[in-house]
Amino acid sequence: MPAIALTVNGTPHGIDIDGRALLVDVLREGLGLTGTHVGCDTSQCGACTVHLDGRAVKACTVLAVQADGHEVLTIEGIGTAGALHPMQVAFREHHGLQCGFCTPGMIMAGLDIARRNGPSVGPEVVREELEGNLCRCTGYHNIVNAIMAGAQAMGGMQIVGGAPDADAPTVSAA
Repeated sequence: MPAIALTVNGTPHGIDIDGRALLVDVLREGLGLTGTHVGCDTSQCGACTVHLDGRAVKACTVLAVQADGHEVLTIEGIGTAGALHPMQVAFREHHGLQCGFCTPGMIMAGLDIARRNGPSVGPEVVREELEGNLCRCTGYHNIVNAIMAGAQAMGGMQIVGGAPDADAPTVSAA
């Protein structure tokens, strides 16, 4: 079994893994971070979206060994119950969730959209960039509004975990 070292939500971890293990499984089963959901196992739904070195990726498409030596940010790392991240506040205030299953992936995708497009991102861009993140409960209207409001509230602030690393592994973007 290979051992990997990665930083998750600012905390360094060393963990023995099966060489075929997916990042999503290591996060959920190995580290107990169950906010990253498994919705389809085929990279179609985006429920497993996390940030790898500052870029949104679908954790069901990343082998855990690809994350060796890198930084991972999950939904658990962006806010607390007492101090929600501005994107989380926007989802709450704009009713950007219903059942909540897709919400962690939508928030993580929204953070990446805000990082790349700035605080004035428009609805067309948000809708286009959410392609690959599925919600079975809503018509996306409130999710789009929440991401735009979250981006505005962030005002260009850095997301925990910082800017993307140019040496990050090439993986499927959310």
